Amino acid sequence: MPYSPLLVKPMKEELTSIGFKELLTSDDVDAAMKEAETGLTLVAINAVYGCAAGMARPGARIALEGASKRPNRLLTVFAEQDLEATARMRSYFLDIPPSEPSFAAFKDGELVYFMPRHRIEGRDAQAVARDLSDVFDEFGE
Repeated sequence: MPYSPLLVKPMKEELTSIGFKELLTSDDVDAAMKEAETGLTLVAINAVYGCAAGMARPGARIALEGASKRPNRLLTVFAEQDLEATARMRSYFLDIPPSEPSFAAFKDGELVYFMPRHRIEGRDAQAVARDLSDVFDEFGE
């Protein structure tokens, strides 16, 4: 059952305020992933967990602020809220078990990187940012 929209609103805004496009339906996801067939796309699977608040969302912000190369597009779904969109996004990386929070990077429509919760949890935002920055440097334009 989804969380209250009022509860997750600030958590969503933490990413949308730095340029992530919120995807709310499976149609939104399919349209965004069609655009992701070119360039680098970073997908954030957002969540209410403490590691999302303390490491994942701040890590994304830090990585984007200091990036010499940035993704062409930033997308996000909220795992415990936008169930249809999250399920559809996960269909783009079926071989990877559900994990939230997490990040997925697509280069020209192909999954090239995935950071699951266990690579976020127990680390600090700077470490998450370094990993994301490395992905931007390797696959960005």
